[in-house]
Amino acid sequence: MKLLHALLSTALLGAAPGAASQPQDVPDQLRLFLEKETSGVAGRVEVTIGAPDSRLQLAPCASMQPFIPTGARLWGRTTLGVRCVGGPVWQVFLPAHIKVFGQGPVAARALNAGDSLGENDVRYEEVELSRFPMGALADMAQVADKQLSRPAVAGQPLLRDQFRARQVVAQGDDVKVLYTGPGFAVSTQGRALSGATEGQTVRVITDSGKTLSGTARAARVVEIKG
Repeated sequence: MKLLHALLSTALLGAAPGAASQPQDVPDQLRLFLEKETSGVAGRVEVTIGAPDSRLQLAPCASMQPFIPTGARLWGRTTLGVRCVGGPVWQVFLPAHIKVFGQGPVAARALNAGDSLGENDVRYEEVELSRFPMGALADMAQVADKQLSRPAVAGQPLLRDQFRARQVVAQGDDVKVLYTGPGFAVSTQGRALSGATEGQTVRVITDSGKTLSGTARAARVVEIKG
């Protein structure tokens, strides 16, 4: 995308010497340019460029230069600009919709919060990645050892922010309470009063009725350092 940004910012898009492009040609020329420059993007790209405001009176231009306004992006719904650099001075801004599609994991069935997903829980199909610029998954390896933080319906694309670290202790679990200190380690049994991921603080009630806080460890162990 950085390369595309640079090309859009510096490359000239114009007609042959002596020929003038008409203002109504701007959308088609810009669309062709974008399609060419996004040809190397992984997946399938669809580009839609809006028409200039019909009330604009733009003089014919021998050479046009597309540019990306500050804060705009070449992803999803955005705004692009075109300026005349060969003849009269003008610039125009056009709405654009750049869709990027690729293979991604979707829920194969209704999934629940807290589920740890296996190969039978997902399937791969074409997803509009540009709908989820901050969180689209390419494959499930990106969320290995994590679990869903909220439910997903069948066919729903799976996103990075739908996953959290897998709990090593769940509320109500029977746990091993391990007291450790310099030169000693003593254990007893207890029950978790809340869930926790590796390294989080969790409250437990011991068999003797004491309520304590410790650090959640793998294999349903709660460590309390003395």
